[in-house]
Amino acid sequence: MSDTKYLKTHEWYKIEGNTITVGISDFAQGELGDIVFVTLPQVGEEFSKGDAMVEVEATKTVAEAYAPMNCKILEVNSSLDVEPEIINNDPVGQGWMVKAEILDLDDSGMTYSEYESFIS
Repeated sequence: MSDTKYLKTHEWYKIEGNTITVGISDFAQGELGDIVFVTLPQVGEEFSKGDAMVEVEATKTVAEAYAPMNCKILEVNSSLDVEPEIINNDPVGQGWMVKAEILDLDDSGMTYSEYESFIS
């Protein structure tokens, strides 16, 4: 978990080479409750930092996951189309949402310990 960074908007991201993997934090999925539907972007779509990329529908509410930096979607986690609850069970693992090409590197996220302090 040490190479995973977190945002104040409760996304996590991991950089591998020129690719970024993005999802929502365990805290965020806990606040949302049971996730029932996820709307993923299209491969090839481009987002600027702070743009809403993914819509997450839970029994309690609807939330959005935002782009941590300028990026272009390379892959989406299509497993979430049929099993959105994967996010509840493993948000920072199998529950990843998108993998994207980094267009403008901005590695300004918090470490896990910084994020823990932020949410407490």
